[in-house]
Amino acid sequence: MDTIEADTRTADLDAIARVVAAVEHAQANELVDEFVAQFRPDAIWTTGGGHVLLGRDAIAAFTAQVLPGAMSDLTCSMEVEHVLFVRPDVAAVKVRQRYTSPDGRRAADEGEGTPLFVMAKEAGRWWLTACQNTAVADS
Repeated sequence: MDTIEADTRTADLDAIARVVAAVEHAQANELVDEFVAQFRPDAIWTTGGGHVLLGRDAIAAFTAQVLPGAMSDLTCSMEVEHVLFVRPDVAAVKVRQRYTSPDGRRAADEGEGTPLFVMAKEAGRWWLTACQNTAVADS
């Protein structure tokens, strides 16, 4: 990989991490519009509860019902664990999602999530395109 490709890859990884951070921030602050703004208009979102949402309007309607008040006793952190570039403009992003109580203790009854975000780069911006949120199975 030459220097230009490496710089581009680093910039893309940084931009992808910023989208994940924006999702984390929107959830933590219960900002429905900011959350929804990370999705392409035709995005697919399968929630941790198994709801299949097709398109930004459906994602917005669902999020407006469940997000306000959802984080009053929780903090959700999201960390990019792995990025697989399927193409230079398409990435599969594995995220680690952890919940903690306001005092910083792990919220065991919430478990841990392992979302997969398929992201696409369009007009220089990375968008959530097809996402699946899954709880980590107890082993």
